[in-house]
Amino acid sequence: MESKTQPVLAISIEVTAEWLVVVTETGAVPIPWAKCSGQAELSPSGYGIHWPLIDENLAVGPLVQTGC
Repeated sequence: MESKTQPVLAISIEVTAEWLVVVTETGAVPIPWAKCSGQAELSPSGYGIHWPLIDENLAVGPLVQTGC
């Protein structure tokens, strides 16, 4: 049996000191930064940051060049 889920699309995001708020068609979903950032790992090469919980990577070079 196949499980079919509907995609969730963001309309906008809001960023505060404590929250990343994802606004969808059905409402706002606040995600605490502590929950997001606590899962980050530095890649063995040192070139990236990896979040295993969501299987996402960021390159360190562009991140530090923009001052984020």
